[in-house]
Amino acid sequence: MDAENKNLSSALVVSITPYFLEKGFVWFKENIESILQAKKSQSFFEDNTLFVEKGQSYNFSQILRKLDEMGYERVFKVEDPGEFSQRGGVIDVFPINQKNAVRFDFLGNNLEAISSLSINVENEKRASEILKSKLKSQKTFSDLKGLKPGDYLVHLDHGVAKFCGIEKFEIQDNTPRAEILFKLESDEEKPKKPTPIEYYVLEYAKEDKLYVPFGLERKLSRYVGFQDPVISRLGSQTWQITKRKIKESVEKMAKELLGLYAEKEISKRDPYVPDKELEAELNSYFQYEETPDQLQAISDIKKDMSKTKPMDRIVCGDVGFGKTEVAIRTAALAAANNKQTAIICPTTILANQHFNNFKKRFAGLPVRIALLSRLQKKTEQKKVVKDLKDGFVDIVIGTHRVLSGDVNFRNLQLLIIDDEQRFGVKQKEKLRRMKANLDVLSLSATPIPRTLYLAMSSFKSVSLIQTPPKGRMAIKTKVLPYNKKIIKTAINSELKRKGQVYFLHNRVETIEHTKRELEKLVPKAKIGIIHGKMKERQLLKIMDDFQNERINVLVATTIIENGIDMPKVNTIIIEDTGRLGLSQAYQIRGRVGRSHTQGYAYLFYEPTTLTVLGQERLKALEDAKELGSGYRIAIKDLELRGAGNILGKEQSGSINKIGLNLYCQMLSEAVEKIRV
Repeated sequence: MDAENKNLSSALVVSITPYFLEKGFVWFKENIESILQAKKSQSFFEDNTLFVEKGQSYNFSQILRKLDEMGYERVFKVEDPGEFSQRGGVIDVFPINQKNAVRFDFLGNNLEAISSLSINVENEKRASEILKSKLKSQKTFSDLKGLKPGDYLVHLDHGVAKFCGIEKFEIQDNTPRAEILFKLESDEEKPKKPTPIEYYVLEYAKEDKLYVPFGLERKLSRYVGFQDPVISRLGSQTWQITKRKIKESVEKMAKELLGLYAEKEISKRDPYVPDKELEAELNSYFQYEETPDQLQAISDIKKDMSKTKPMDRIVCGDVGFGKTEVAIRTAALAAANNKQTAIICPTTILANQHFNNFKKRFAGLPVRIALLSRLQKKTEQKKVVKDLKDGFVDIVIGTHRVLSGDVNFRNLQLLIIDDEQRFGVKQKEKLRRMKANLDVLSLSATPIPRTLYLAMSSFKSVSLIQTPPKGRMAIKTKVLPYNKKIIKTAINSELKRKGQVYFLHNRVETIEHTKRELEKLVPKAKIGIIHGKMKERQLLKIMDDFQNERINVLVATTIIENGIDMPKVNTIIIEDTGRLGLSQAYQIRGRVGRSHTQGYAYLFYEPTTLTVLGQERLKALEDAKELGSGYRIAIKDLELRGAGNILGKEQSGSINKIGLNLYCQMLSEAVEKIRV
């Protein structure tokens, strides 16, 4: 079989699997007879290959279904390997095992002609890398966790639909269900009797149903848009045309964005070399068991740092899920390579907490750590600044003070931004301009929409920590209209079990009045106040009193969202949740329940002033009850607020048509295609 000939007598199409992606075109030519022989006896080859011959009769619908099940994407016009299209009795397909796309001409079910098209692969290795990237991208953006009937889903080949639920069917080989996508089987022998297979049931316009089997989730993604979607018509060409137009605009946008990130793209630095002895000693001091997600994030970062291209990664994980430990191990790798690390925190309180944690973790190891903030005496600040310049400090932890003009580093290579959503775009750009080839690690529980958008679109790398630490329990959340009796009961219940309470009142001008009201309500409570207009020394004193239980109820503004770790605080009462942003409310709720004690969150609202947007935020918080929901909250926040300045009206319109996840998947694939 020669793919270069215009007219062909037969054609082999293989599925998009890692096994076949590793093989070259020559391998398929040399082994065609062995593959056809294996099809007769081995289910792997039977299920993952399609072989057709001119003049033979085939079920036209089953050919389309087979291409679907082998992972090929249905498009309006075939351009790249891994795609197929259908117009009338003509099927164009670009097999991953051939240099050229091929055309099948059917008359009814008879295959009249097979021809090689002029669309071809210029670089076989590049095509393989693009396909591997595409598979990874599809998996990344297919987040179906917590799916409920009524949610909108997007099928890569068929468009936007409503999810109806999951059903089981026993499917016989001869069942004429053209609308069902069959699951690929393993290389074990096929069972002789039909076995039940679970399907996602999708409803399209005119009540048409599509049954997608478990195992093909990568072709599905959640619909996230800025308005309710238009449900697609199953089998219509409209979806393919829409997808094609958006893909063209996305590719144009990818080129523009890559231009903006060009300096970072071309920057180089020496790869980091691991110090196994230092690493083993540091790890042995860790008193908890690492979660699988933590280990994966650490592995991702090591891989990034072993390359010459600077790292730009965001680690997204719920409050208390172990992001700080990931930062500690990253900074240790930099120190082992004689590189300095700067850790920037949004508040002095958080900087102090990190400084104490890092000092404790690195105790006994040859790593020098310093704190730099405006609260320190001038003489202390001068010494730290001098030591940074002379290279006597390996890790500096501080606030915006680290960005001051008098601060110079001898060998800064790693920048860690904690609670990155608390820093503005200008501040982040200033940080990045410190050094073109700087490695950047951002930590966030709920990344702001713009950052999340970039992370999802291949301009940043993202690691998700969604597995809760062992013994951690989900916070019991109650969303209620404001009620003093419930507040009194909640505080007394917490104090009875020797715990502490956060009471969030986000207005500085009335916070003293709120404290007095609570003193009347719960006379036994020892109540303190904290807010952002206090002097920082006073803030640190109150937090010290709270930590040492001289205060057991802390009336606070949103200042408490900034990463303060208080394991005895296991009840939080938010007075008017409707006024808070979604990510902000989620992050603040995560300030409790950080030990093995059950945490409680009371999210009160004022029914008379609650807006429609506020109602949506409260519903999202109530739905996000399970541990590790931060990433999905960030997606919802993006949906409610928009994706920031990076998206104009044109992009927003495109997102509404195909959903944010598929849009970002397309952008990610376009970026990788240009890069490879």
